[in-house]
Amino acid sequence: MTALEIVRVHPDDDVAHPGLFAAWYAAYAEAAAHGRGESADVWQLEELRAELASEGRERRSLAFAGLRSGAVVAAGCVELPQLDNLRRAEVGVFTPPEHRRRGFGTALLEHLVEVVRAEGRTILGAEVRWPYDGGTDDQRAGVLFARSHGFDLVLEEVQRTLRLPVAEERLAELAGLAAERHPAYRLRSWSGPVPEELLPGWAELSASLETEAPTGDLAIEATTVDLAAVREAEDLQARQGRRSVNAVALDAAGQVVAYTQLMTTRHEPDRAYQWGTLVRRDHRGHRLGLAVKVAALRLLQTADYPAIGRVITWNAEVNEHMIAVNEALGFVPSERLGEFQKLLG
Repeated sequence: MTALEIVRVHPDDDVAHPGLFAAWYAAYAEAAAHGRGESADVWQLEELRAELASEGRERRSLAFAGLRSGAVVAAGCVELPQLDNLRRAEVGVFTPPEHRRRGFGTALLEHLVEVVRAEGRTILGAEVRWPYDGGTDDQRAGVLFARSHGFDLVLEEVQRTLRLPVAEERLAELAGLAAERHPAYRLRSWSGPVPEELLPGWAELSASLETEAPTGDLAIEATTVDLAAVREAEDLQARQGRRSVNAVALDAAGQVVAYTQLMTTRHEPDRAYQWGTLVRRDHRGHRLGLAVKVAALRLLQTADYPAIGRVITWNAEVNEHMIAVNEALGFVPSERLGEFQKLLG
């Protein structure tokens, strides 16, 4: 077998490597979507172009292509947090079906590990997806690949899908049930960037999501509260063609005590993605999680988003409270996701 040539990929580098970014993306997209049908949550070309061209204060993203005879046979990526979790790196290896079982994925992963080591990182994270009916001990190719290279499954999640529209009668019923438990709180929803007066509370609450949500055995630290990073992320989302739909609950003092965020993209006008939802610990028990999710869905189901027919979300299997909220809204299981981890010696 011809040795694999591995090169760094940058979306603006069409001089040294004409067409490389497009070929890298095609390999990634084919591998990421293979066999997943409607469950496939594949980043779109322009979303990744903007991500990889950004040298943000919060994270750096790197891309690598495995070449054989000049053709991309494997695509890889590395994500490096910059403000916190400085021992971690997230890695991904994507090999199109026609190029699998030939050692390309392994060679590319070994290269990514060396990149990570050079950055001083000692904890590797990776995600693997498989069909929901495969169960938690699935033996699909991605799971076997991760395990064969020393990764352990440390957190199990389930992707759930909600078909839109949800009847207004159902949303009104759920909003009413939630309101009975939070008369002292006020809800607010909007599209786009976080209003300036809500930014500190939003940043603090959303930064705690990584550790407040179930994390299993993930070796992960709390995210740094950084107002500039929030604004930087919003600027990146705009360049990616994304727009958020948000809702918060405010206490009597006007502080953000619960939030939820949906993300839309002009590149996939038929779907939205549920990002974070969290209620501050000292304000739980008032159905605020349900309240903000209903408020965001109501805004999503306006004339501004007529083409969106489904929302995709993920929950750890042990997150019984949020799963119950999602099931009340009508989400149904559609796929499984495993968070894998490897500690480098």
